[in-house]
Amino acid sequence: MNYLLKVSKLKNQYYIQRHGESRASKKKMILSHPIDGQSMEFALTELGKNQTKQGAQKAMENKWLDSQTIIYSSNFSRARQTATITRETLGAQPVHITNKLRERFFGKWERTENKNYNKVWANDTKNYKHKVAGVESVDEILSRVTFFILSLEHKYKGRKILLVSHGDTLQILQTAFAKVHPSRHTKLNYLGLAEIRSLEF
Repeated sequence: MNYLLKVSKLKNQYYIQRHGESRASKKKMILSHPIDGQSMEFALTELGKNQTKQGAQKAMENKWLDSQTIIYSSNFSRARQTATITRETLGAQPVHITNKLRERFFGKWERTENKNYNKVWANDTKNYKHKVAGVESVDEILSRVTFFILSLEHKYKGRKILLVSHGDTLQILQTAFAKVHPSRHTKLNYLGLAEIRSLEF
């Protein structure tokens, strides 16, 4: 469910950042379990840390983000580390951690080759509510991230808010802002590692 459907205007400006390269992504492995994802075993690589710093510096140069930016991050280690490096680069206040921005759970594909994403995405295009192989559905993710945006709208006004999260979670969130059907999340321009993007509503 898209909780933003009945919203005509947002009070805050939202930005998103995908985490930098992690040890799991370097191995081309799907790592999405809500518990395992929090382990530092799957944190950022040195390249991922550098990607993150460069992404944050670019966002500052573009005058998107600054020290007044409010940062929320997934509770997965790779996202938490990304958010912390970005916070340090911006000189912003401490990061808020939330499981609402966690990675999509990929069910039986957990710890398998990341080429299996394609099998999930193929089903997404046919039915955005599917849970084939125990995956978290697009609709479930859409519900949790758009409801989270509503909670931020109740809490803040006139602020820049950066959401640090994961590929599928952020692609699906982007469909809500772009007002396109969530089943088309793979058709949107895919976020690069550590990339920061402005969301236009």
